[in-house]
Amino acid sequence: MKAQTFLPEDYRPAEDEPFMNERQLEYFRRKLIAWKQELLDQSAETLEGLQDSARNVPDLADRASEETDRSLELRTRDRQRKLVSKIDSALRRIETGEYGYCEMTGEPISLKRLDARPIATMTLEAQERHERRERVHRDD
Repeated sequence: MKAQTFLPEDYRPAEDEPFMNERQLEYFRRKLIAWKQELLDQSAETLEGLQDSARNVPDLADRASEETDRSLELRTRDRQRKLVSKIDSALRRIETGEYGYCEMTGEPISLKRLDARPIATMTLEAQERHERRERVHRDD
């Protein structure tokens, strides 16, 4: 078991420190774990809400509205389930030492990008190239 890295409450990764040092990795690991827990808590609330609202509504308009709300909620939870999977993948990359580096170019991903989107797997430039290629091939 690895010793836990000390991290001050107000710590923010800085460009002037070594890239993906222990403190930065711990910062992103904690950020990812907190995000995952928040998503799991929201999922549990959704399940409780769906169980509570599973009642027979006699008015057709009310029933249709309730079904629409339920469908939207389930789509949102499905997106969040996929997000939890990406968070787990990012946590595995932290453990293997691959976190913070672009999967396409191997270059470091900017700290600002990782802070805004800790599950990022590509630099901004590589992501833009990927999306342009995807758009071109999608039109075919």
